[in-house]
Amino acid sequence: MLIHRFRSQARRGMPLLVAASLAAVAGGVPLLAAAPAEAASGFPAHYAAPYLQVSTSDVGDMAADLSATGLKYYTLAFLTPKSGCTPEWEDGDSAVGAFNSQIAAIQNDGGNVIISFGGADGGELAQTCTSVSSLEAAYQSVVNTTGATRLDFDIEGGVLSDTASTTRRDQALAALQAADPSVQVDFTLAVNPTGLPTGSGSEYALLQDAKSQGVKVSVVNIMTMDFGNGQNALADAESAATDTASQLATLYGISTSAAYNMLGLTPIAGQNDDNEDFTTANASTLESFAAGKGVAELSFWEVDGYDKGTGYQYSSIFNAITGSSGGTSGSGDTIVGANSGLCLSVTGAATTAGATTDIYTCNSSVSENWTVKSNGTITGNNSGLCLSISGNSSTLKTTADINTCDGDGYEQWTVESNGTIVNGATGLCLSVTGSSTTPKATADVYTCNGSASENWTVG
Repeated sequence: MLIHRFRSQARRGMPLLVAASLAAVAGGVPLLAAAPAEAASGFPAHYAAPYLQVSTSDVGDMAADLSATGLKYYTLAFLTPKSGCTPEWEDGDSAVGAFNSQIAAIQNDGGNVIISFGGADGGELAQTCTSVSSLEAAYQSVVNTTGATRLDFDIEGGVLSDTASTTRRDQALAALQAADPSVQVDFTLAVNPTGLPTGSGSEYALLQDAKSQGVKVSVVNIMTMDFGNGQNALADAESAATDTASQLATLYGISTSAAYNMLGLTPIAGQNDDNEDFTTANASTLESFAAGKGVAELSFWEVDGYDKGTGYQYSSIFNAITGSSGGTSGSGDTIVGANSGLCLSVTGAATTAGATTDIYTCNSSVSENWTVKSNGTITGNNSGLCLSISGNSSTLKTTADINTCDGDGYEQWTVESNGTIVNGATGLCLSVTGSSTTPKATADVYTCNGSASENWTVG
C-alpha cells in the first residue's frame, strides 16, 4: 500500500499539473518582519485550515482567500532547518518572521494560523537540533516571533524511523507546553484506508511516544490522499477517518466521539499524485461526513497550487465546518467520578454563565452531557458554555463553573491518561469538595495529588 508523502511540487518555478491550470510563480524579495499581533484569536472546536506553502510570492493568498470565502484559518508550511536549531521557511528560505505582517492581519480579522514544521523534503528541526533544551527554545522562539501558538508537525518518510529525534521532539514539546500552556500541538501523519500504520517507527508509534513523553496533542491530522490503491479517493478518506478515530479512542482512552473531536482530515484538492481526483463534489461530501462525526479540522493541500485556480472553491466548501457544533444532535460525553460513580453536572441544570457544577446521579440528562473539544475546552451541551473556574481564581477549592467561552486559560483542560482533568491556567485538578461522594456535592479545583476524588472517566 502506497502511503502519501507531502511533496514539494509547489516549489515556485516548477509547472504543476492539477485539476485547474495554474501558472508557476516566481520568487521575490523577502518581506520585512513585523511585530506579531498582541492578542490572537484561538480556534473554534471545528474549523477549516488549509495548507499554504508560504513564500513571498503567495503569502497574499491568505487575504485573497479570506476575502473570497470568509475562511480565517490557515496552516503555513513548512518550517525546516536552516542549520542546527535555526528554522526557516522551506519555499524561498525566508526567515521565520518574514510573514508576520500577513499573520497579524489574519489574526486582527479574528482568524489565526498554524505553523507547520517538517514535510516530505525539507528535513525536520528535531534531527538537526540535538539538545532538548535548545529545541524547546527554538520552538518558543517561533511562537514569540510569529504570535502563533498552534504548532503542527508533519512527520514523514525517514524522519519517522529516526526514533531518537521523535523522543527529543516530544520531550521539547512537553517542556514547552509546561512553560507555556497556551501552546497547542498537532501532528500531521500519513494514513492507510485502514488507519494509521503501526509498528516500530510508524505513525501510531509516534503518537505513543508523544503520549508517553507528556505532549498534549490537540489534533491528529491524517493525510487522506495518494492512497495508490485505485479506489475512490473519497471512500478511502472516510474509511481512514473511521479507523483512525478508533485507534485514537484506544490510545487515549476516550470515546469514539471524543476521538473524532481531535481528528483532522487533509486531502489533496483536485488531482492526487496517484491520479485519483478529489473533486469539489467529493469535498462537499467529506465536509458533511466530518461535520456529522464532529471532526475537529478540515484542511487540504494546497491553497496556492491547487485551490486558487478554482476561485478558492475548496476553501469555501470546507469552511462550512468552521464554528459548527459538530457531531450528531445530543451526542457528547459524561464525566464520571471514579470514587462516587456520579456524573459531573450543572447545579439545577442551569444554562446561565456562572452556574456552578456538582456531581449527581447519572441519569442521561443534558446537563450531564459534555463535549471534550480539540481546542482544550469542555463544553456543556445543554448550555454551550465552557467548564471554567469561578472568578478565574487559582485558589484551592474554588468552585468549577460554566461560563462564556472566551478562550482564556481557565477554560482550558487536559484529560490526562491517569484520569485527572487538569486546568490549563492553574495546573489544578478538577475535584469534588471534601472528596464527597454524595449527589449535589460541589465540583472544585485542588492540588493534583492522586486522590480518588480527582479521578474521572470521560466517555
